[in-house]
Amino acid sequence: MAMAAAAPALSPGTVPLGVLLRREVTKERMERPDVLCGEASRSRKGEDFTLLRAGAGQRVAGDPSTSFSVFALFDGHNGSGAAIYAKENLLHNVLRAIPTCLSRDEWLAVLPRALVAAFVKTDKDFQRVAGTSGTTVTFVIVDEWVVTVASVGDSRCILESAEGSVYCLSADHRFDSNPDEVERVTACGSKVGKMDIVGGPEVGPLRCWPGGLCLSRSIGDFDVGECIIPVPHVKQVKLSNAGGRIIIASDGVWDDLTCEMALDCSRGFPSDVAANRIVNVTHEAIRPRGIRDDTTCIVIDILPPEKLAPTPPKRQGKIAFNSMFRRKSADVHFKTNSEYAEPDVVEEIFEDGSAMLSKRLTTGYALEKIFARSSCAVCLVRLKSGQGISLHANPLQHEKLQGWQGPFLCHSCHDKKEAMEGKRRRKDSSPTVFGHMC
Repeated sequence: MAMAAAAPALSPGTVPLGVLLRREVTKERMERPDVLCGEASRSRKGEDFTLLRAGAGQRVAGDPSTSFSVFALFDGHNGSGAAIYAKENLLHNVLRAIPTCLSRDEWLAVLPRALVAAFVKTDKDFQRVAGTSGTTVTFVIVDEWVVTVASVGDSRCILESAEGSVYCLSADHRFDSNPDEVERVTACGSKVGKMDIVGGPEVGPLRCWPGGLCLSRSIGDFDVGECIIPVPHVKQVKLSNAGGRIIIASDGVWDDLTCEMALDCSRGFPSDVAANRIVNVTHEAIRPRGIRDDTTCIVIDILPPEKLAPTPPKRQGKIAFNSMFRRKSADVHFKTNSEYAEPDVVEEIFEDGSAMLSKRLTTGYALEKIFARSSCAVCLVRLKSGQGISLHANPLQHEKLQGWQGPFLCHSCHDKKEAMEGKRRRKDSSPTVFGHMC
């Protein structure tokens, strides 16, 4: 849905992004947090990779006060090529997709769309150089107290706030856990079912055929077909100034530990010790049947300044996952309003998990600030006049409302979008039946 000409009225209890961000500069106690990170892993296949950058970049070049951090986990399958390529290129593609000269609230508002474009570009570029490997991605950006998570696959990212609430910041794209994705992939022409053993019952998790992949979203996996898409689920939240702890781990951990177990065994320890404890407890659980997968864990502590280690949350006990409250519409209205009180809890700024690329790139804030008029919205290639293909179903109508028919795609990115949405079947899809078994 295109952004309306005038911002809609906010629903009761909704807090504008601008208000959340301005609290940080108007309240003396909302200083920049300390961000500490630790990781641990044990390798069985050698297909898990991580990216840990406490100073990944600056929103304003040369201004250290605008720095942000990036932490990512890439869990490869059917080889390590896709995981290595994504690790080396995804961050660069995200930063290229963000325009310069934006305020902080604008930068955070365009970040979800930049992540979508970067995931798709990374997948498209990898297609030119790669074989049949694939990878899950959990990509976390921490900008002061705001956390943005983009995810494809089945690695998991959870947050425990200082108040003791637990939130899931990623999506599970296993077919067994996501009936909507089963419906989408089936509608694209692929079959979803368990492995059919000749003369016996169907066994194992739900998989996409041909290929045998149990995930509906990833980077790579081109032999399975374009119904396996790189469009990420994105969630953006703001922590209170008490901070919190984020745990990112591959399915090698979550297949054996619940979120409650991971938090219980690591709570109160520094991030590096906490990551090691989670991996060690996982291996104790796996030991009776043997190690069959890589196990990787990243722990990130977002702490008030000069607080060197997290303290146990105020509320402990059996964990109940919270839905993010105060959900916002996709249209962000930037206006300071003194009615809003300082929050004591995690507040959601943005969430979208739609598989439709056209929706993800045309919904929301200031499209002309995000996408250059003369460039492809995904690969950023320069387009000649009349060369781009509008993402809008009715570009002339959109031009009447917004004065612009964009954003646009080049022909190759448009072809990819059509294939991902089931409007064009890949001619070179491999008939391999047991190629992935992820």
